Amino acid sequence: MKKALLISAFLILLFFIPSSFWLVQNLQNKNNDTISYKLDDRTYRLLVADSPHEWQRGLMDVRKLQGVDGMIFLFPDKAIRTFWNKNTHLDLEVIWLNDEKIVGKSLLPSIEKSRNIVTVQSPSEVNKVIEIILK
Repeated sequence: MKKALLISAFLILLFFIPSSFWLVQNLQNKNNDTISYKLDDRTYRLLVADSPHEWQRGLMDVRKLQGVDGMIFLFPDKAIRTFWNKNTHLDLEVIWLNDEKIVGKSLLPSIEKSRNIVTVQSPSEVNKVIEIILK
């Protein structure tokens, strides 16, 4: 009986560990929805964040993304927005947009570079924010 229980536990772990790695990898790419967005004569490929959960997570805990230039945050209303670099491992340029008009840009360093949490705030009310990964 003990041997059967140990074998069952081993098989469960054998399945669970690889599944966990797969889940973490997919969560790092979080939102598979992407859009092409033209800004300043350049077209960016951006992940879309359009829900409260996605707004909160953003690019936190992401160390590398393939096939995209960053993330666009789409909000239903215009407000002053504040972003921070907690658990953010990428250097980012933050572009603040009121509809399609750029109202400002900020640099948001990775937590490794800043060694402290840094916040940046939109200069006026915005309903879109783009984070471009600096290379």
